[in-house]
Amino acid sequence: MNEGTTSQKAHSFDARLVAGDGVDLSLATLGPERPGRQPLLCLHGLGRRWQDYLPLMPSLCFRRQVHALDFRGHGRSGRRAGSYRVIDHARDVQHLVRTFREPIVIYGHSLGALVAAVVAAEEPDRVQAVVLEDPPSADFLKNLDQSPYATQFAAMRRLAGSNEPVPQVARALAEVRLPSADGRGTIRLGDLRDAVSLRFTARCLQEVDPDVFMPLLEETWLDGLDLDAVFRRVRCPALLLCADPERGGMLPRDDADHICELMDDVTRMDFPGSGHLLHWLETESIARLVHGFLESL
Repeated sequence: MNEGTTSQKAHSFDARLVAGDGVDLSLATLGPERPGRQPLLCLHGLGRRWQDYLPLMPSLCFRRQVHALDFRGHGRSGRRAGSYRVIDHARDVQHLVRTFREPIVIYGHSLGALVAAVVAAEEPDRVQAVVLEDPPSADFLKNLDQSPYATQFAAMRRLAGSNEPVPQVARALAEVRLPSADGRGTIRLGDLRDAVSLRFTARCLQEVDPDVFMPLLEETWLDGLDLDAVFRRVRCPALLLCADPERGGMLPRDDADHICELMDDVTRMDFPGSGHLLHWLETESIARLVHGFLESL
């Protein structure tokens, strides 16, 4: 096989359906399976899909076989009305990690970070390490209605599953009015997010079950979980990536301090001035840090 063919194969995607906890899940895989090439699983945030990790996947696949999942209710995964709590997503991922022959690294963003922590706590022999990108803290979620995210997620729910063209959904997203930082007025989402980010979000929302947002909006997202107990039971190495709370980060600094006190082996990196979606906003820095962390295992 010549070099060009080998490179093409290493960067080709294989997308298939796999079994979750009573629902089929869409899983994309980058690169062939080879002995000693350990797996890495990427888990996206609420309302997004596996393609969210495309900025990082080609870089990560040189040393590992990289997998990226559509959570239930997202992308091409199955729907399951009334079963979109964090613990429901975590049970799906537990089913998945049990199918791998080697221990796996899980990289999760936001919802995905919470799921990664739960699975690491529940499956200590199957999870080698976790990367936790800006996991929302319990206190942040408890006070969600006091942040612009409550308005944003409610608007995303209204647009989820839309049959309208992507540009139209993107324009509707751009016109969502969020409470301003000083509480004296509102600001357009389109003035806070770039046009490509809004377009990508619009495309994701076309393949999202609107019900996935309900547990978050109804404050039942964490039902069945004690996050302190979860983080306390994470024994594998963890890389905690913290966005700036002043720019939309979901992990207040005091809560990040608390999480670090609970976990055995955690490396924390803060990103002052950067918002919640770090692997899009700080792609080069995130890739460098994740590579360094993985090579330390």
